[in-house]
Amino acid sequence: MKITLQIWRQRNADDAGRMVRYELDGVSPDMSFLEMMDLLNEQLNTKGEAPVAFDSDCREGVCGTCSMVIDGRPHGPARATTTCQLYMRQFADGATITIEPWRAKAFPVVRDLVVDRSSFDRIMQAGGYVTVHAGPKPDPNAMPIEPEVAELSLDAATCIGCGACVAACPNGAAMLYTAAKVSHLGLLPQGQPERYPRVVNMVRQMEAEGFGSCRNYAECEAACPKQISIGFISRMNRDYVRATLVEPVDPRGTMAPQ
Repeated sequence: MKITLQIWRQRNADDAGRMVRYELDGVSPDMSFLEMMDLLNEQLNTKGEAPVAFDSDCREGVCGTCSMVIDGRPHGPARATTTCQLYMRQFADGATITIEPWRAKAFPVVRDLVVDRSSFDRIMQAGGYVTVHAGPKPDPNAMPIEPEVAELSLDAATCIGCGACVAACPNGAAMLYTAAKVSHLGLLPQGQPERYPRVVNMVRQMEAEGFGSCRNYAECEAACPKQISIGFISRMNRDYVRATLVEPVDPRGTMAPQ
């Protein structure tokens, strides 16, 4: 295959950045998209040019670091697929492919296609954990959980934190990510003691990071490689309303003593 690449190049956060055109020949249809990028960088290195910076780690669709907007769609044209699991056979020979980084205020560009997603880490640090001591390890069946609830929690837990939901949202909202992290803990018995402080703290941190507001476009759900439902956003909103309007909450976002 022979393809043309239009790639966003930006030296650092202060650089204006620009699209740069590359012609690439000898691309196998069986290559993954990242392998194609590796081939491009090998040729750039041979020419003494700076390679294109991009993130990758597991290359198995698990880590979520392979963040690229391909032809205007986060992770590319295939549904429920990360960039590393996208193959070149999904593009026509002679195609022109446009590659950009995630575009969001809360995801500043570090270099080329690499963005800083530490805002997600800070949302998790605000409450995405369970700290209540549960005592000795219980017997497997000592705490029964309805199968439907367990499955729903597991559905939320499949979020890999890639940020495609933010990149796809016209408002740059992180509601789907935050809702998934809130819900997968809040649905389980172990997460109940901190259920309401968790949602308050994580939502407030999300807003402090500069993410936009949800307007129910559902672009996040369509772009999510794990197909996480926007129904989790409704669940998070219900918990947030209850925590802030019904349950007593102190100004720090922690539950006030009863």
